[in-house]
Amino acid sequence: MRLICSLLLAALSLGAEPADWIWTARYVVTMDAARRVIENGAVAVRADRILAAGPRAEIERRYQARQRLDSPVSLIAPGLINTHAHAPMSLFRGIADDLKLQEWLEKHIFPAEARHVNAEFVRWGTRLACLEMALSGTTTFADMYYFEDIVAEAAREAGLRAVAGETILKFPAPDAKTPAEALAFTERFIQRFRNDPLIVPAVAPHALYTNEDETLKAARSLANRYGVPLMIHVSETAVELDNAVQERGDSPVVLLDRLGIFSGRTIAAHAVWLDQGDHEILRDRGVGVAHCPSSNMKLASGVAEVRKMLAMGIAVGLGTDGPAGSNNDFNLFEEMDLAAKLQKVITRDPQALPAPKAFEMATILGARVLGLEKEIGSLEAGKRADLIAVRLDAPHAVPLYNVYSQLVYALKGSDLEHVMVNGRLIVRSRRMLTLDASQVLAAAEKYRRKIRQSAAD
Repeated sequence: MRLICSLLLAALSLGAEPADWIWTARYVVTMDAARRVIENGAVAVRADRILAAGPRAEIERRYQARQRLDSPVSLIAPGLINTHAHAPMSLFRGIADDLKLQEWLEKHIFPAEARHVNAEFVRWGTRLACLEMALSGTTTFADMYYFEDIVAEAAREAGLRAVAGETILKFPAPDAKTPAEALAFTERFIQRFRNDPLIVPAVAPHALYTNEDETLKAARSLANRYGVPLMIHVSETAVELDNAVQERGDSPVVLLDRLGIFSGRTIAAHAVWLDQGDHEILRDRGVGVAHCPSSNMKLASGVAEVRKMLAMGIAVGLGTDGPAGSNNDFNLFEEMDLAAKLQKVITRDPQALPAPKAFEMATILGARVLGLEKEIGSLEAGKRADLIAVRLDAPHAVPLYNVYSQLVYALKGSDLEHVMVNGRLIVRSRRMLTLDASQVLAAAEKYRRKIRQSAAD
């Protein structure tokens, strides 16, 4: 009887296309144009690409895989996309809490960075961030920091996808004493990583108020010359807006637009203090917005008008910002939940940002913000194989009536089971396969002691 069954299975598999992986799960949340949620679904993967996502029976009939990953108590979804982060700042987690942005940045963060940030700090901080992100379902992150070549190396080592933006400032930074040095460093960085399968290099002038106009224009020119994105903090606080109006006569958005900074792929972080004209500029220039609800709440910066931006057709994704007091973690499940609830409370409309739209912001809309919607953000044939499996059997995860509601309002980063990026399994059964977690945590403790001792001195 066993022989007959084996022969039947072999016969059925004749003509099936080869695949490297078939993943099966209770649900597959595709985020494709039809927003299909497939019960008893499967995804087939070959090399770094998705072959197909569909009903399990159909996928198993069409494809013969070398390896399987069956998750009957889980759902499979696109990997989450963090559109704004400062990964190496994980080593400053909680160093200065409960402060407003300017005080936090100028009195605590900039001095701490001047004392401690070097290439090895960035390497271990990024490893710690990647460990946290991977274990909570993030497969792509957009980063702004120093020594972005090291950030890129560490992200690639971990197996995560990164849009890595080298920070440019008008004053000395840990990796460049002048803006000219920073621009030259950035160009070398772009040349090194511009064809990398996991890394998208980017130019990241910190903000309007931390750069001279000529530096901002040079940054835009550099980004356009190589066809890479430009990232910048925009209108994060009322103080930033007020200073721009008082000193220069217009809002940061208008001033940046006048300088031509939006004349190419741009990712604007925060975008909290905008008026109608500012919103129209972002829409007309195709600027993507990284909405950071936890950070904006914690620093008391305000609440971005996300519902309005989405209604206008502006691409809005979710970002965690940095963990050194402006958020303290890299948990995109938390950001989805907060983003939806914040829009409800400021508009007094429970339908202001429904769960399906919040999940879009963490996946396909986030990909659009980064200019990567043709590559990632949904489970469709031909796209990169970036996918996650999330368990559905914890007490807070049952019963399940609506998949999107469960993803946004009930599930946690700790429910993550498996993670694949670019066709490579990097987390299996909640264990990181690409990094030595104990080594990373030990390094973090070593840096904590060093930073605390420095503060005491």
